[in-house]
Amino acid sequence: MKLKEYCGIVGIYNKKEAANYAYLSLHALQHRGQEAAGIVSTDGSQFFEYKGYGLVNEVFNQDAISSLKGKIAIGHNRYSTFGDDSLANIQPLYAQFGMGKIAIAHNGNIVNANHIKRKLVQDGAIFNSNSDTEVIIHLIAKSNKPTFFERLKDALSVLKGAFSLVVMREDELYAVRDPWGFRPLSMGKLDDSIVFASETCAFDLIGAEFIRDIEPGEIVVAGNEGVKHFKNTFDNVDESKCVFEYIYFARPDSYLWGKNIYSIRKKMGEVLAEESPVDADIVIPTPDSGVPAALGYSKKSNIPFDFGLIRNHYVGRTFIEPSQSIRHFGVRLKLNPARDVLNNKRVVVIDDSIVRGTTSKRIVKMLRGAGAKEVHIRIASPPVVSPCFYGIDTPTKKELIASSHTIEEIRKYSTANSVAYLSLEGLKKVVGENGYCFACFNGNYPIEFDK
Repeated sequence: MKLKEYCGIVGIYNKKEAANYAYLSLHALQHRGQEAAGIVSTDGSQFFEYKGYGLVNEVFNQDAISSLKGKIAIGHNRYSTFGDDSLANIQPLYAQFGMGKIAIAHNGNIVNANHIKRKLVQDGAIFNSNSDTEVIIHLIAKSNKPTFFERLKDALSVLKGAFSLVVMREDELYAVRDPWGFRPLSMGKLDDSIVFASETCAFDLIGAEFIRDIEPGEIVVAGNEGVKHFKNTFDNVDESKCVFEYIYFARPDSYLWGKNIYSIRKKMGEVLAEESPVDADIVIPTPDSGVPAALGYSKKSNIPFDFGLIRNHYVGRTFIEPSQSIRHFGVRLKLNPARDVLNNKRVVVIDDSIVRGTTSKRIVKMLRGAGAKEVHIRIASPPVVSPCFYGIDTPTKKELIASSHTIEEIRKYSTANSVAYLSLEGLKKVVGENGYCFACFNGNYPIEFDK
């Protein structure tokens, strides 16, 4: 699977050195976005902001963290799914309006943002960024409701799409999930503090206790009067949690929607082995995302597991190729075959998904070059046939190889001996039939995309 990561968000309420805890939480959520990071904090009157390009430890140093004062902070890891990569688009976004100051961090994609923005601009709004998140701030400021909570609810009621949010005021912290529940958001407790994060692995790092997931359509408010929960705050719609969180995006040690990610992925591998067995000598993963499924496939098939591909964990987001004559340099930079493991073996290589197919083709060539006698590709998810419009930066439909090619054509293109995917029925057997968005696999979108 070689999709681009998207966003991770965190919120800390009522904790001394809140920004430091936000910084640590963003470390745990680094897999959700590696383009940029930012933190905004408040001491009850002033807001303090720091953001920049790169990984969390590249953006922040001790001086930066020390400058972020106060007991409330929100943070964001970014990979752009909407807008360009200018500094103005790095979140959290911060603004001042009639009711005071506001900062917001968003994971997801608002599919009717362009339509809303056009109307706001016609009414005189001035936008500082190309981010769909800024639309929310303008809607809050424009609302004529008497309280901030009512303004927030009023603003969110016109949005369509995915929006898991943390919203900070001078003395309050709000956590929100859209009524479809596309993107995850969890709540935890750290001593007398309340914390919110995209995944529970962030709680583990800072020593917080997981309480529960924020429910679809719920708004949670942490303030001077304690923690208040407002459920079913939007129109009633069918729950559509993104199933790709289980397949690829969430970290294996996280718990999401009542399930452990590692266990789910391992079970996917077991079902894949039941559905698509192969006579082989060894099962290897495409590291790191294919490891749990490969373990499950090995367990169910009784074929030994080993690491036939070794990953370089120190590859940055970009690199300079010395010459165009070195073909497929990018894959070689990240993965290298273990010849002694692969030589003269019939190999089953497990990955979480195939998108364009180019990486799979290069891996097959690499494995054969290392002496593999046969290479069988097994994918622990159904074929990706449709792009995502709800917060994942997927290729267009015409770039998705499974949207226009049969499995046999994909096999020929990859030069593998065989290719098989987990069926959609097999996936549902693992995660459940209802409450998920399967649009990338069947093209049935819960919401129309606003073009």
